[in-house]
Amino acid sequence: MHISEGALSVPVLTAGAVLTAFGVAKGLKKLDQASLPQTAILSAVFFVGSLVHVPLGPSSIHLLLGGLMGVILGWICFPALLVALFLQAILFQFGGLLVLGVNTFDVAFPALLCYWAFGKMVQSPKQSLVIVGGFLAGGVSVFLTALTTALALYLSGEEFLLAAQGLVLGHLPLVLVEGVFTGFAAAFLRKVRPEVLGVTSI
Repeated sequence: MHISEGALSVPVLTAGAVLTAFGVAKGLKKLDQASLPQTAILSAVFFVGSLVHVPLGPSSIHLLLGGLMGVILGWICFPALLVALFLQAILFQFGGLLVLGVNTFDVAFPALLCYWAFGKMVQSPKQSLVIVGGFLAGGVSVFLTALTTALALYLSGEEFLLAAQGLVLGHLPLVLVEGVFTGFAAAFLRKVRPEVLGVTSI
């Protein structure tokens, strides 16, 4: 979700930039020739999917796909999301360059948490467990992204409290939608391209 320029305080912007820089550095260390194609594809999918958005106060609601990116890419989701959000800021003025660090962190950090929490589940040979793991990754990533974005707004000024609350409530339907999508997407990938999910043997 894109926070607009001018909404966040300098301390919040600085914290977002530092945390994202750390995440990008970690992600680039793990990026190799084998993971480059899927990283580029997922970055492009996020870029296109999040172009369709609904403005909501100083932010917006749109497809995130953070859970799917997280369980596939892990730390690499940081540079993948940074590139997509940078291009959106430059080409379409979504978000902005000053808030790029915060916008990236708000999506990438929950995605990384879902990688740690549900990555093993989507690698399971049991399809039901893969679907549940994917559903949880998709839903939890959306909810946590809404929370981190709302927190960034609130920490920038109490006048954003209502907007922050509305942002979280507005994303609740998307929690279910992305959960279902990610669950079935993970099951499909586990069946036809298990190596994408980090499965080394079937």
